[in-house]
Amino acid sequence: MAKAFVLFSLSLFFFHACTAQLELPQQRFWQGLEQGQQHRLRAKTQCRIDQLTASEPSYTYDSEAGVTEFWDSNANEFECAGIQFVRHVIQPKGLLLPYYTNTPQLVYIIKGSGIHGTVIPGCAETYESESSYEEGGSQSKGRRSDRHQKLRRFRSGDILALPQGITHWAYNDGDTPIISVSILDVANEGNQLDLNFRKFFLAGSSREGGQSEEGGRRRQEGGSRRGREEEGERGQRMRNIFNGFDEEILAEIFNVDSEIVRKLQAKEDNRGFIVRAEKLDLVLPEWGREEQQRGERRREGGGGYNNGIEETLCSMKIRQNIGHPTRADEYNPRGGRLTSLNSQTLPILSFLRLSAERGVLYKNAIMAPHWSTNAHTAMYVTKGSARIQVVGNQGKSVFDDEVNKGQLLIIPQNFVVVKRATGDEGFEWIAFKTNDNAMNSQLAGRLSALRGMPEEVLMNSYGISRKDAKNLKYNRDEATLFSPGSRSGGGYA
Repeated sequence: MAKAFVLFSLSLFFFHACTAQLELPQQRFWQGLEQGQQHRLRAKTQCRIDQLTASEPSYTYDSEAGVTEFWDSNANEFECAGIQFVRHVIQPKGLLLPYYTNTPQLVYIIKGSGIHGTVIPGCAETYESESSYEEGGSQSKGRRSDRHQKLRRFRSGDILALPQGITHWAYNDGDTPIISVSILDVANEGNQLDLNFRKFFLAGSSREGGQSEEGGRRRQEGGSRRGREEEGERGQRMRNIFNGFDEEILAEIFNVDSEIVRKLQAKEDNRGFIVRAEKLDLVLPEWGREEQQRGERRREGGGGYNNGIEETLCSMKIRQNIGHPTRADEYNPRGGRLTSLNSQTLPILSFLRLSAERGVLYKNAIMAPHWSTNAHTAMYVTKGSARIQVVGNQGKSVFDDEVNKGQLLIIPQNFVVVKRATGDEGFEWIAFKTNDNAMNSQLAGRLSALRGMPEEVLMNSYGISRKDAKNLKYNRDEATLFSPGSRSGGGYA
């Protein structure tokens, strides 16, 4: 018996030792993501919020096959939330060139579909495809095997979760433009630089006289916003990482000709960072029934991690669809629907410390007044319009206006917001939150703070009768999404 126990212990030891050795390269990177996630901010950002603004992009950067738009990160609400915001438009056959950033980001696909890839340090090349080639200067052609890391397809309604420092690229193989918006969490502990978003490209360069992310933040004081942008951005040019290295050193490193190095450095390339790729032919495995069933079982099993072998960084899921109506977490046939995405449903978000919410309000419907208890919120309008009111801690309105498609509104933590859809299209939005398990607290409805208080507390707090206290608690019996003009609870005698 003792001998069997010793043999079992030794086998268990060697199993764990081999597992640790296999996972060591990715484990080091994974631990780097975990470090510093206990506190989101190294130093608190400034929150001087007297008035919020529903804003549109402040400046635009054009490429050969797409457009990149940036919001003004110097605005008070951006500095308070510690975020920045970007919108991409990738035309058909457009390739967003490989890049990495100093911040984690969430990307929401508003429209279109395509293919994207990530290159994660320490992960194996698990995909293999064939590519054509020519023998020297002859006309002899052949095909060779090409190995690379995993490719993934994305579509409208998807969220892509991208850690900082991960190389990422995207390609539009469809017939319609891809439109996406991204939150960049510059105040996240994963960013060890400063409260500025930096994108490090591995290919391409901006067009002459183009506007750049760096130039856009170095605006000169004085004058109008448009004037400061034109003065600070004119003539700025961004180049990829290889451009800064010596040509001979690169030729030696890659063991290639200088001509290839010059292509790498893109010194004469003015196409921008979204280029047209007519010959790009990517093949993905079909989504089989077995893999689909496995994905459904994983979703039903919850968002917790497995034993560390089945779910590693290399195989971890980074995409989830929250646009389809069947994925709604809350639904009111007269009010609308709400879908939340957090680290319970997409575990990688626990390392990014970000989450998202997709909302739809039908015409004249209302979302209960609420505040986020542990996160800032960046809300981007994807369709329709709504009247939105936001109130701060002094009981003062900091925003009361109509917001429309394409506008962004940042709502600081604990500020109370109410939304009412206007117009025939209703109101649809995507909200990014700076906590992987963001929580809301409501002022009205079945899940509200008032509903959870005794009637006597309400009577004495507001100087009202018991009947009025009952009406406050029970006259709106819907949870979060309110139908227009309903009196679901009725009055009390």
